[in-house]
Amino acid sequence: MTVQEMKNEILRLKRENDICILVHAYQSQDILEVADFIGDSFGLSERAAEAKQNTVLMCGVRFMAETAKILSPHKTVLLSNANAGCPMAEQMDKKFILELREKYPGYAIAAYINTTAELKTVCDVCVTSSSAVKVINNLNNKNVIFIPDCNLGQWVAQKLPQKNVKLFNGGCPTHLLASASDVETARAAHPDALLLVHPECRNEVTSLADFAGSTTEIMAYAKKSYAKEFIIGTENSIVEHLQFSCPNKLFYPLSKHLYCHDMRLTTLTDVYNAVSGKVREEIVLDDETIRLARRPIDEMLRLGAM
Repeated sequence: MTVQEMKNEILRLKRENDICILVHAYQSQDILEVADFIGDSFGLSERAAEAKQNTVLMCGVRFMAETAKILSPHKTVLLSNANAGCPMAEQMDKKFILELREKYPGYAIAAYINTTAELKTVCDVCVTSSSAVKVINNLNNKNVIFIPDCNLGQWVAQKLPQKNVKLFNGGCPTHLLASASDVETARAAHPDALLLVHPECRNEVTSLADFAGSTTEIMAYAKKSYAKEFIIGTENSIVEHLQFSCPNKLFYPLSKHLYCHDMRLTTLTDVYNAVSGKVREEIVLDDETIRLARRPIDEMLRLGAM
C-alpha cells in the first residue's frame, strides 16, 4: 500500500466507523492530511466534545487523550500509539501535589494542561500556554503554585509581578534543549528572520524572542506577519508545516535537536490500524477521576472568559 492509498483508506474507514481524527500540530504532515481537526492539545479536546462522531482518535500523547475523555466521557476515546506519553506530564504525581498543599497552605495550585488526569484531580485550576497569563491573573489568590513547567511558570510570573508564583523543577525535555547560544547562531545565519518561540523554552531563549506563544499562536503569527523569514523555537515539525502553509516564506529551526520523540512515535500506519480496528488503545477513566479532573478545567474556562 502506498502512502496515498493508506491515506485514502483512512479517510474511508473513519467515515464508515464514525471516527473523528484529532491531530496535534507536532504530528507529521502525512497524518495532518487525514485529520478532521488540527491544533493544540486542549483545543483538540474541545473539538472532540463538539464532534458529531461517537468515537475520537487522538493522534498525540496520552495526557491529550485523557483530557479528551474528561470533556467527552460518553464518547469512546482512542490513542493512536499506546506508548506515546509525555515526560513533562509524568514528572509530578498526586502524592507530590498533596504534599505541596500541606507545605504551602493557602496557595492555589495551577496545573499546566500537560499533566495526567490523576494529577488534575488534586489541582485548583488548569492553564494552557495561551491562557496561562489571563487565568492566573484572574485567580483570587495572590499565592500560586505553578506546576509542572517552571519555564512556562517563570514566563507567566514575569508578566504578573503582582502574583507570588512558586515554581518547582519541571519542564519539557524537548524545549529545554534550546539555548541562548542557539539563538545567537540562528540569528547570525538568518539576520532578517523573526524569532518565534514557545514559552516552554528557557528564559534565556524567550527573553530574546520577537514573539512567544503557544504552537497555534506561533503558526498564526507567522501566517499573518508581513515578514518573510522566521526562526521557529518549538518542535521542529512546525517548521515543516509552516513551509507547506506558507511556501512564499522561509522557516528555519532554532535547533536541529528540537524533536519530541513521543510525538514521533505515531505513524500513519498507527492511524490506519486504529480506524480499521486492528489495534485499539482505548482511554478508560473512572467516573470519580473524570469528575474531579473536570473541576480545574472548568475553572480555567471560567477565569479565561472573564
